[in-house]
Amino acid sequence: MAVSLREYRARIKSTESMKKITRAMELIAASRIIKAQQRAQAAAPYARELTRAVSAVATFSNVDHALTTEPENPKRAAVLIVTSDRGLAGAYSSSVLKEAESLVEKLRGEGKEIDLYLTGRKGEAYYKFRQRAVVEAWTGFSDQPTYDVAADIGLTLIGAFLNDDDTVADEDTPPGVDEVHVVFTRFRSMLVQEPHTVRLLPLEVVEGTEAPEPEDLLPLYEFEPSPSEVLDSLLPRYVESRIFFALLQAAASELAARQKAMKSATDNAEELIRKYKRIANQARQAGITQEISEIVGGVNALADANAGSE
Repeated sequence: MAVSLREYRARIKSTESMKKITRAMELIAASRIIKAQQRAQAAAPYARELTRAVSAVATFSNVDHALTTEPENPKRAAVLIVTSDRGLAGAYSSSVLKEAESLVEKLRGEGKEIDLYLTGRKGEAYYKFRQRAVVEAWTGFSDQPTYDVAADIGLTLIGAFLNDDDTVADEDTPPGVDEVHVVFTRFRSMLVQEPHTVRLLPLEVVEGTEAPEPEDLLPLYEFEPSPSEVLDSLLPRYVESRIFFALLQAAASELAARQKAMKSATDNAEELIRKYKRIANQARQAGITQEISEIVGGVNALADANAGSE
């Protein structure tokens, strides 16, 4: 019985150490969520004004741009999947990968070939294990994305979209795509994070398709040197800002999912410690009862022996 009690005490000690780790990770994720939300709020004014500028150009100039032109017969689509670099975040990465698989299945049902682009080591490991080709992957920044990374991703996707030639001489250069989709996790609240899919290219500037409200009229713009050159400069930045928004949303969602997972792990550790302590107390009480029974039995046997000798 002493050996069993010793084992339970060792389990209690190891579970308490695990609880300290999960609690620390929960607090770290909680502190980083606030920073992620502040970064998203800080980036909002730039994205809003950039959207207004693009809307003004699209509204007041009848210029057809390559990034806004709908292909007549799309045959190939690129899908950017935003996952995490680290685990211990519950079903965060698996949910976005499941959403991406549904999108890929839908696009293939439409007769389109798929080029996969990834961010995060979890997505890279997922497709590497299944031996599925990935055009390009970016890792190492999932919980703290920067605009430089978003710009690099945006330039890569824009280059793939503008490359209309399907037969490329260089084997390392993938053929051009007709559509670009992004799959990421949208941060709704600390308790709700849901996978979301948007079509990034060709661009659809929603604000420019409807008449503005009287109290929110767009200002009059003069485009220099020309509207087409202004669009050449603004639209890539607009794409980069949308990718950066998706990365910021995914970062906040990842941290919220990790905090929730670590909170659940801490609660489970506390419940397991209580269970082990209860079993250890029962084992200790059983050992004490057995020792008392043995002492009483020995005393009775000695008394019987003394009575018989007399």
